[in-house]
Amino acid sequence: MSTSATTPDPAAVPADHAVHQGGQFSLLRQRRFAPFFWTQFLGAANDNLFKFAFTVMVTYQLQVGWLPPALAGLVIGALFILPFLLFSATSGQLADKYDKRTLIVFVKRLEILIMALAAWAFFTAQIPLLLLCTFLMGLHSTLFGPVKFAYLPHHLGERELTGGNGMVEMGTFVAILLGNLAGGLIIAVPEIGAHHVGLSCVALALLGRLTAHYVPATPATDPGLKINWNPVTETWRNLRLAHGNTVVFRSVLGISWMWFFGAVFLSQFPSFAKEVLHGNEQVASLLLIVFSVGIGTGSLLCEVLSRRHVEIGLVPLGAIGMSVFSIDLYFAARGLPPSATLGVAEFLAVPGHWRVLADLTLLSLFAGLYSVPMYALIQMRSQPTHRARIIAANNILNALFMIASAVIAGALLHAGFTIPQMFLLVGLANAVVAFYIFMLVPEYLLRFVAWVASRLVYRFRVSGDAHIPTEGAAVIVCNHVSFVDAVLLMAASPRPIRFVMDHRIFRVPLLGWLFRLAKAIPIAPQKEDPAAYEAAFAAAAAALREGELLAIFPEGGITRDGQLQPFKGGVMKILELAAREGLQPPVIPMGLTNLWGSYFSRVEERNGERVAMVRPFRRGFFNRVGLNVGTPLAPAAVSPELLHQRVGALLA
Repeated sequence: MSTSATTPDPAAVPADHAVHQGGQFSLLRQRRFAPFFWTQFLGAANDNLFKFAFTVMVTYQLQVGWLPPALAGLVIGALFILPFLLFSATSGQLADKYDKRTLIVFVKRLEILIMALAAWAFFTAQIPLLLLCTFLMGLHSTLFGPVKFAYLPHHLGERELTGGNGMVEMGTFVAILLGNLAGGLIIAVPEIGAHHVGLSCVALALLGRLTAHYVPATPATDPGLKINWNPVTETWRNLRLAHGNTVVFRSVLGISWMWFFGAVFLSQFPSFAKEVLHGNEQVASLLLIVFSVGIGTGSLLCEVLSRRHVEIGLVPLGAIGMSVFSIDLYFAARGLPPSATLGVAEFLAVPGHWRVLADLTLLSLFAGLYSVPMYALIQMRSQPTHRARIIAANNILNALFMIASAVIAGALLHAGFTIPQMFLLVGLANAVVAFYIFMLVPEYLLRFVAWVASRLVYRFRVSGDAHIPTEGAAVIVCNHVSFVDAVLLMAASPRPIRFVMDHRIFRVPLLGWLFRLAKAIPIAPQKEDPAAYEAAFAAAAAALREGELLAIFPEGGITRDGQLQPFKGGVMKILELAAREGLQPPVIPMGLTNLWGSYFSRVEERNGERVAMVRPFRRGFFNRVGLNVGTPLAPAAVSPELLHQRVGALLA
């Protein structure tokens, strides 16, 4: 898989990012992020304030014969989602063709007009006009969606992308929560509630237009693009465009599944609260609050757990948590005794209800861990000129999956399934879908193994990882101390690495399977197997030609005494083959420290032979190990002796 077209755009991203010192919250003090964040926050809040207030009004306050209360929420939700199906393809093209700030300002002006019309409709109780405004607000969100996610990689570096996406995801769910709560409270004000809703919507739209004014310019990535106004053909073309990059397309499917999963829970909260938990409307709101807090917390945790890289190893972790706690929610809700309708205080006084709340919090937290790295990966791996259109394809699939979720949930309920049984079924289905995606794209599973090794097996610290390029070909050379060296290098790199490895390691149980999954290149000594020797170098040259990271352990084997061994000439042959094809990949020296003496190193001696993996806990738990990354070297200056010297200096 080529990574030569990865992003972010180097010229667009400042060299010194304050977020490195202050974390993701420091972005809220920077103009490149803060105005954009508050613009999208206010837009999401306005969407949900309007929708929820309108739903409550037609459900409880007005009697509309042609729109019964049982259908009101469904109709309003369907009208809001419909523009995502009809216009996402067009909005993706617009976001690639024009300056994103220009589009953001246009969208906020459109929001003001829509909300002014909605305010008049609230004043006069014009239900058809409010339904039209619902559709138009869906159009507003459709236009903003591709801009929203294509904006971030232009202004944030690779080390900021996960944190930035986490902030946006957290902000979106907090805005949804606050919008719903505000809409419900304001519309409930006797006689003048609808008037206040209209005024509030206009005020939020005006405030959003004000913050949009300060969003920095973001030049078009494909200004010569000719717009195809046919939504059907353009939708198909966008899906094919996304399908062209396997990892990106599978990530799009993974995100769409997450929306399917989440929509099942969100749509059933009112019924779950009333029929299963025996709670009132405030209990239903409490479930929404808990779910939103969980999503926001998981989104913010991504930067901490990923050490400010795009760490897709969190995706399997998120999938596991989503399944475990949705399945446990079935068992937690199954045995609750019948009771009278409970308020929040009475609901919280029942010990069994705390398990339900814990399950909801944790399954939504893991959903945040699942989705944020996927969004960041799509942004980083998509070609800049097509990024917004791929995000538009993602929005189309999201809408389709949410519609499918509603249809399937309705069919299951009609077939006699209880709500807890539906949660159980979705949890089991999530496990199957996640396993299928991870087998199709092994990179997720590999990164998960690397994440576990570097966080839970060892206390792994990386120094100088800014020297690892986020795009383009490069050769990594590192000392070889243990059987898990490659796994730790994977954990340190924001991109996949192809390893040139001794063919004998492929015979080691589990590790051999893992390295085959990583498409490692087996190499045998030339005297032992000349054909395998030459094939390994040909494969290494091909990897560089495809713009990949290539790693080699130039000692030729794992050290048996803990000392750095002389370097062999394999790296020189790789550089020579690359030069023949006009490639000049930088060579990056690395040094693994404190691994000698660990379980996976050959520290033990048996019958005069140095062996590994004998005493698992000889150094206790959570051993502290490190990786020092040196300054890249130009290939013309490289020699085995110089590389040995540079790697040795990194071990000091």
